[in-house]
Amino acid sequence: MSQSNPDLPAKPIGKPDAAARRTRLREFQTQLVERMQAARAGADTRVQRLGVMIGQRRWLLSLQEAGEILSVGAITKVPLTQDWYLGLLNVRGNLISVVDFARFVGQPATVPDKESRIVAFAPGLAFNCGLLVTRVLGLRNVADMEKDQAGEGDAQWTTHRYVDREAQEWTELDLSLVVQDPQFLHVGV
Repeated sequence: MSQSNPDLPAKPIGKPDAAARRTRLREFQTQLVERMQAARAGADTRVQRLGVMIGQRRWLLSLQEAGEILSVGAITKVPLTQDWYLGLLNVRGNLISVVDFARFVGQPATVPDKESRIVAFAPGLAFNCGLLVTRVLGLRNVADMEKDQAGEGDAQWTTHRYVDREAQEWTELDLSLVVQDPQFLHVGV
């Protein structure tokens, strides 16, 4: 039986170290990417959507429209733009516009933190943009949810509403319609 070294500080019990948390986060992100690719390829027969939290609201994004999930990096501000237009982000030599979608829909501005991400639009939309999201919640199967009626005053890019087994409301966001919205396209003040 090994003896503990009294000169070494004791590791707190029950609290994982930062390296272990990073490893688990990397594994989760890798699994999420693999599942998204399988769903896009049709290997997954369930009706999958990417669940995200934007502000205080849960949204569902089509896997054909949601592209890469990025960490929030250095966003370069652009003068004379709307308050919801955060600026430009350099992603491997490509510039993408970053929009605080919560602010765009009239909610309080999103304050980026360690859980915040940018969900880039898929290349198929031909629109170099990404949405700042409060959290990525993973893949959701809408076949397991109950379809709800769209609410009064919903924007034209809000296609369906769902309620999951935990009675949480999800709103499906059609990014192909968002990029056609004249207000979304007009970022200048």
